[in-house]
Amino acid sequence: MSSKTYAQAAADGIWRSGADLIGYVPSVSVAPVISRLIETDGGADGRSEHVTPLSREEEAVGVLGALPLAGKFGAVVMQDNGFGNSLTALTTFSLSYHLPLLIFANTRGSLGEYNSMIHSISHPVPRILESIGLPVLELDRRSSVQDWEDTVAEAGNHAKMTYRPVVVLGSFWNTDGKVA
Repeated sequence: MSSKTYAQAAADGIWRSGADLIGYVPSVSVAPVISRLIETDGGADGRSEHVTPLSREEEAVGVLGALPLAGKFGAVVMQDNGFGNSLTALTTFSLSYHLPLLIFANTRGSLGEYNSMIHSISHPVPRILESIGLPVLELDRRSSVQDWEDTVAEAGNHAKMTYRPVVVLGSFWNTDGKVA
């Protein structure tokens, strides 16, 4: 039995997707994914050449979404409530210019969520993203850890094949509010 967590599997799937650069919007909820990305990039000292923090979600979409213009592929790690900030960048830049991008977003508002106000934005996120034409894949603890890694990697490949962003929403919170 593997001791790999869902967060570690998501990070490993991002690397398997062929991401050249990964940007993230810092948050305690995505910290386990970020830690694994940096660790597996040789950044034991907390530094990484290929994983970088960004201040806002629309900045992440702009910076990482532009990489295909230079022959590279990018990924973004964020919380799902950040899609409210990034919709304009996703629709007028990434989608309009057919730029592949892998987005892994930790979902908020499901079992174990302690913040009652987060439900109002997080609950409709999958439908909002699908309504603008983004493919959305959802993962939770009903899927195996290996399925998480494989799905994230395949989502990145799908983004490159279809020349558009692909979103993976992952809920890895336990009912006690801790990361699984």
